[in-house]
Amino acid sequence: MTQPDIKKGLAGVVVDYTAVSKVNPETNSLLYRGYPVQELAATQPFEAVAYLLWNGELPTDVQLAQLRALERQHRHLPADVRAVIDRVPLNAHPMDEVRTAVSLIGARDLAGSGSVLEATGTPEENLARGIRLFAVLPAIVAYGQRRRRGQEPVEPRDDLDYAANFLWMTFGEEPDDVVVDAFNRSMVLYAEHSFNASTFTARVVTSTLSDLYSAVVAAIGALKGPLHGGANEAVLHIFDEIGSAENVTAWLDTALAEKRKIMGFGHRVYKRGDSRVPTMKAALDTLVEHYDREDVAALYETLEREFVGRKGIYPNLDYPSGPAYNLIGFDTLTFTPLFVAARVTGWTAHIMEQAAANALIRPLSEYNGPDERHIEGYVPDEAVLAVAERAEEAAD
Repeated sequence: MTQPDIKKGLAGVVVDYTAVSKVNPETNSLLYRGYPVQELAATQPFEAVAYLLWNGELPTDVQLAQLRALERQHRHLPADVRAVIDRVPLNAHPMDEVRTAVSLIGARDLAGSGSVLEATGTPEENLARGIRLFAVLPAIVAYGQRRRRGQEPVEPRDDLDYAANFLWMTFGEEPDDVVVDAFNRSMVLYAEHSFNASTFTARVVTSTLSDLYSAVVAAIGALKGPLHGGANEAVLHIFDEIGSAENVTAWLDTALAEKRKIMGFGHRVYKRGDSRVPTMKAALDTLVEHYDREDVAALYETLEREFVGRKGIYPNLDYPSGPAYNLIGFDTLTFTPLFVAARVTGWTAHIMEQAAANALIRPLSEYNGPDERHIEGYVPDEAVLAVAERAEEAAD
């Protein structure tokens, strides 16, 4: 009997078309709707990149102004959402807060919609839902960090753009331009990455004709895992464990001897290094200079040099973003929620794309369990036999 060709983890399997993004193997560039992400990160505010992912083209000045005005209408953290976040234990992971908050927002938005089919939403309704999540997630993430520090929430400001307002709500002070620029670049770089685990999860849920909020909640669950979104947290844990550049060699000797997985290195798609790293590393360099933290740069560069030299495996985006977020002032546990706030733009773009040309995603599996076996003494009753006989007659 011919054995099936099992693709564990769907490695190398092409399951559908997408116009949202791709990795160009010739230039090793990640493209959003055809634009290299490094060009977008260097030139565009995050709101413009969100518009591009949703609509396929960069916005005109008028379109960008309209999106910004709409986004600012939905920045406030609703009282009931805050109350639900407050019910989440303080020692729970912040991703649990984010997942719970999005679930409540979806339940409230869809209340009274009637059947589950009505909750699926039109393209216009789903775009509006995506914009609302895009707008409110900074308030959710910022409040999560502040409540763990025993601080009150900070109200959003209408005179600040998305990135600056996000930092304002988190730290309660107006950020310097260099910090806003570095943070904006990180959000652009994290916004989208084709059929990654969380995006594919969102598309699977959407393929059942479930609603956008359910798909995003499922994607948040997928992103929580350390082999996906949780990796940027793990990088900071490694930095904290090593301590300083002088300790790298001894630490790496031990880690490799113990066959530990060194988070922040390697990528399923990129074989010649993550194309997003140079842009994020440049942003990290500006923060190192701004905060006068050459010790961070020394640790970063020493670990990268030694690990690449020994294993030939290059950094991914999480490697520079972790220390960058740390320098800005985010708690390590907040890093993955920041990823959510960025990636919700890509998720919702894919949700709308899946819904527009939908087919239920239902792969097959190859069974390798016990052969058929039966319960000793079991005798089916007459009603069961009668139903089975009618089914066989209908099949004939």
